[in-house]
Amino acid sequence: MSYRLIPSIEQLRQRAEVRALEELFGRDSVVDALRLEAAAMRERLSAGETPPDIGSDIVRALPGRLRRTLHSLEGVINATGVIVHTNLGRAPLSRFAAERVAALATGYTNLEYDLVRGERGRRDVHAERLICRLTGAEAAVVVNNNAAATLLTLAALASGREVLISRGELVEIGGGFRVPDVMAQSGAILREVGTTNRTRAADYAAALSERTAMILRVHPSNFRIEGFTERPELHELTALGRRFSVPVAEDLGSGYLGVPADVAALRDEPVVRTSLDAGADVVMFSGDKLLGGPQAGIIAGKEAALTPVRRHPLMRALRVDKMTYAALEGTLEAYASGRAAADVPVARMISMTADEIDRRARAVAGALPRALQVAIVDGYSTIGGGSAPGSTLATRLIAITDPTASSDALAASLRAQSPPVIARIENDRVVLDLRTVAPEDDQRVEAAITRCVASAPSN
Repeated sequence: MSYRLIPSIEQLRQRAEVRALEELFGRDSVVDALRLEAAAMRERLSAGETPPDIGSDIVRALPGRLRRTLHSLEGVINATGVIVHTNLGRAPLSRFAAERVAALATGYTNLEYDLVRGERGRRDVHAERLICRLTGAEAAVVVNNNAAATLLTLAALASGREVLISRGELVEIGGGFRVPDVMAQSGAILREVGTTNRTRAADYAAALSERTAMILRVHPSNFRIEGFTERPELHELTALGRRFSVPVAEDLGSGYLGVPADVAALRDEPVVRTSLDAGADVVMFSGDKLLGGPQAGIIAGKEAALTPVRRHPLMRALRVDKMTYAALEGTLEAYASGRAAADVPVARMISMTADEIDRRARAVAGALPRALQVAIVDGYSTIGGGSAPGSTLATRLIAITDPTASSDALAASLRAQSPPVIARIENDRVVLDLRTVAPEDDQRVEAAITRCVASAPSN
């Protein structure tokens, strides 16, 4: 096919859709995007494709090209069934939390201003009251993620001295984050106790000395050791700590506040309040995992342990801004008012039954083009984000086969939609799990699949 069939840039600019895009993005950005799409069309023609309307194909691809060029960060629809999906931004915020961020982001706030005294205040007090109310802690501070919370706690309470930790808890989680590396950066000295699969309270007791600054317990996060294993209960370690005046800290990771309750997949997940009730001096956990809020690291515990944390020089480097505080307070308010199970998306997704998902899946499947082979099949969702390792939630999946395209091609086409739809592939079929799709987005998923079929090149 001749390249002369590709309309000129000026011809394409005269189309109403392109003029509308120029109003939004500016002439130069649109012209650059048109040139890139025209070049991509030449490659398609060279490969033997024969689009019925070349100009319309170029214009149809233009919004996606502009979006990728100008805004690398964009919203996607998560149809993978992984609830706390680290690659997709972990927890989606509740509507109330998002509204609170929007309300405070566009103006000034009392971030570091005391409204009563009319003078400079402290930012580390925000969200503290809600955290303490929900966990039973005496004090709390917020930093930018849980790795930062662990780093700051170790630096403030144990720099230059030994921290006792079980060999079975020297974990590595996503992105190469290793507990021993964080300890080294904090200045604390690692002292391993026990063995990989079996550690007893007596092992900690035998390692205690005048050099010991802390006993650290770490949630295994994204793996599970099974079989011939042993691990002391937290209350055994806190009793040991009290006996020798050594603080006990626990890195909980997930930030589970006990909501939703009675979910089998969360049966072994530690609850923040339970750890504090067991006598832990400090607990560290994430705001964007099971808590369902923004990326944040929360340090909660006894006032005596939190005071040096607040005063440590790293606190300034690791502190959060007004938008994080706004989102976190909005999320915590849902827990405090008893609305979390319904209002916090992560809690709601975990609580959703397979029957609820089945009804939605059948409605979407029934609206899809007949050219596709569609089935509703049993499957499993996962909580993800290093929470509840090895646990799954029964679900119902929309399984799709396109007779004219491979499963990889269909999945790629879904990712190219606006908004992109992220699915997974199982048994050479594209599968979508609506557990992680907001109900109001069901029709957008159906529309995206339909567009993929409509825009597929004819053979």
